[in-house]
Amino acid sequence: MKFLLIGLVWLLAAIALGLSGLLRQVRPPAPQIMIFGLTGALIATYWLSASFRPWLNTLDLRAIVALHLTRFVGFYFLWLYGKGELPYRFAVPGGWGDIIVATGAAVILASWSGFGRRRPVLLIWNVYGLVDILFVVATAAAEGRAMPASMAALLRMPLSLLATFLVPLIVSSHLLIFVRLRAASIATGVRQ
Repeated sequence: MKFLLIGLVWLLAAIALGLSGLLRQVRPPAPQIMIFGLTGALIATYWLSASFRPWLNTLDLRAIVALHLTRFVGFYFLWLYGKGELPYRFAVPGGWGDIIVATGAAVILASWSGFGRRRPVLLIWNVYGLVDILFVVATAAAEGRAMPASMAALLRMPLSLLATFLVPLIVSSHLLIFVRLRAASIATGVRQ
């Protein structure tokens, strides 16, 4: 419960920062540095905290996969592209990639008792999801450096929550899934 409360405080701080308008002044690579800094803090906390790591390691894997349902935000990317507020190179590949990952998460969750919880299914989905989110972050950086105004939508609410909250959680959750799958395969004697 303590970690959920900390997460809620973090979310509220990210919302307050987004609403303040301060992020509108930020230029690449600052958003990406923020994402990787927050991701690094989550990873460091996982390895250094005597209570956070055990809590995450006992968290139902379905809850971790369910986080990726937020990646239906890809539809919003496509909508903003249609309005001319996001560039094609970012919005269309990133939007469709996120939609595919979110759809995969929904299928995995819906079929959990069948094939959804199988290691190969989770591994393939997780690899694709991590590659996709890293592609999205890299593309946002490249587009933001080339034409900062083209990525302005990512620096205002609600999309500012991506850099300040959601993307660090998503990247970290992919890494956690890899750790959990590896631990499960070691525990059951499955070869890598």
